[in-house]
Amino acid sequence: MSLLLGDTVPNFTQESTDGPIDLYDFFGDGWGILFSHPADFTPVCTTELGAVAGLKGQFDKRNTKVIGLSVDELASHRDWVKDIEDTQNVKLNFPIIADSDQKVANLYSMIQSEDNKMTVRSVFIIDPEKKLRLTITYPAATGRNFAEILRVLDSLQLTDGYKVATPTNWRDGDDVIVLPAVSNEEADELFPKGYEVVRPYLRTTPQPNK
Repeated sequence: MSLLLGDTVPNFTQESTDGPIDLYDFFGDGWGILFSHPADFTPVCTTELGAVAGLKGQFDKRNTKVIGLSVDELASHRDWVKDIEDTQNVKLNFPIIADSDQKVANLYSMIQSEDNKMTVRSVFIIDPEKKLRLTITYPAATGRNFAEILRVLDSLQLTDGYKVATPTNWRDGDDVIVLPAVSNEEADELFPKGYEVVRPYLRTTPQPNK
């Protein structure tokens, strides 16, 4: 059965390029991103893992750890890391799980074809309570937009702390939306910078943590 948003994600222990990984222990009390790629030594995946390595500082700022995964063997991962580092001009700084027995892939529904046992290009954002907060699956020929994944992470962390939602194409620092359940009286107290009433159900306010 596929995981739904808000579900507690299943824990697992599996081998990786950094040694055995226990998901819950690795993510600890921070945020986590688990993402799968179809296969080692493939062009799109090589660019993706290089991009993730280059974003380490951005993930660190958001108290977020990252784990990659495919069903390739550990020896294949280790050989491929050399290619990633050479072609993408990065140092790989996160573990890649070697899920050769497909244990994790089956737990997270990462294999979606009986004819093709490769993992699909999926992303899971997991919060400190080990709840699934976002899942995206991309087609094999389309590399992921990790800037969008960072944007969603920013939105989740902001909206967990304040009674706001983020509008379309929002980016960190933009105005946000006051939740409809918040009365005007409560909004007066919660948002000292003020808010604009566009419609009774649509009120905007400056991002409260800026």
